[in-house]
Amino acid sequence: MNNQDRIASDYTICVNNKKNSSKLCLILAGYKPFLWDNTLKRIKNIVPFDYDVCIVSSGRYSDKLKNVAQTNSWTYLSTIKNNVSIAQNIALCNFPQAKEIFKIDEDIFITNNFFETLPQTYMVAAKKSNFIPGVIAPLIPINGVCYVNILKELNLEKLYSQRFEYPKYASGVKVKIENSVEVAKFFWGASGEIPQLDRLNAQFEAKKFKFIPTPVRFSIGAIYFKRELWEKMGMFKTGKGSGMGADELHINKYCFCKSRPILISLNSVVGHLSFTQQNQEMSKFYEQNTELFSQIL
Repeated sequence: MNNQDRIASDYTICVNNKKNSSKLCLILAGYKPFLWDNTLKRIKNIVPFDYDVCIVSSGRYSDKLKNVAQTNSWTYLSTIKNNVSIAQNIALCNFPQAKEIFKIDEDIFITNNFFETLPQTYMVAAKKSNFIPGVIAPLIPINGVCYVNILKELNLEKLYSQRFEYPKYASGVKVKIENSVEVAKFFWGASGEIPQLDRLNAQFEAKKFKFIPTPVRFSIGAIYFKRELWEKMGMFKTGKGSGMGADELHINKYCFCKSRPILISLNSVVGHLSFTQQNQEMSKFYEQNTELFSQIL
């Protein structure tokens, strides 16, 4: 497969507000509209004014997303083919001047200083550590890697073990962090042990500057990387059908095999609503507990 196959879809730039910035915030959205008033509003409140912001819908078009882009002076791009890798590749090709990329999924709730902490972590890692960074990610409570570190920092490993299972660095549906609705609710503060997201982020921001490499496959709902990494990868591999997970698998493999690790900042926390097996119940929980998800500025 050549690079042309990885951008093989017709598309429409529904709203064009390109700033030709060297920094791009790429938002994958189109399938969870009930979250947009919160997740997209958070991005609006936090993203620096001089960044390009592009909403990308894979395989569909949304009037609401078009209106959001128009209101916020963002760009909105919609592809005909539903393949998340192709959609991202097309978007990145349409912003050739963007050297620094933030990719955010529509079910990610970003927090204060997200756009500052991740590049800083990359810079420090590149200049003052034993790593050659590939990707920087924040802590994400509902994530097969990050939840362990959050439990450790909050001294909740024992409680979690008693209530759910012993925490392990692991991705996949066999671990409760990815399949249990009760675990998802726990990390969103339903029982009070985990602070509200913005307070949790402030708590980790205040800690000593630190980052760690991910020991296993990392789910890439919110990441920061340089354009040169994407170019050396030969863009994102497309996979079959909608290509769900193909981009994640490709970047994980590339970073591991090319000694460009995915590094996790321990000073930034963002929220992730849930994984596939948790989605149906967590959408109801979200609607019934808006105070746990609403931004505290």
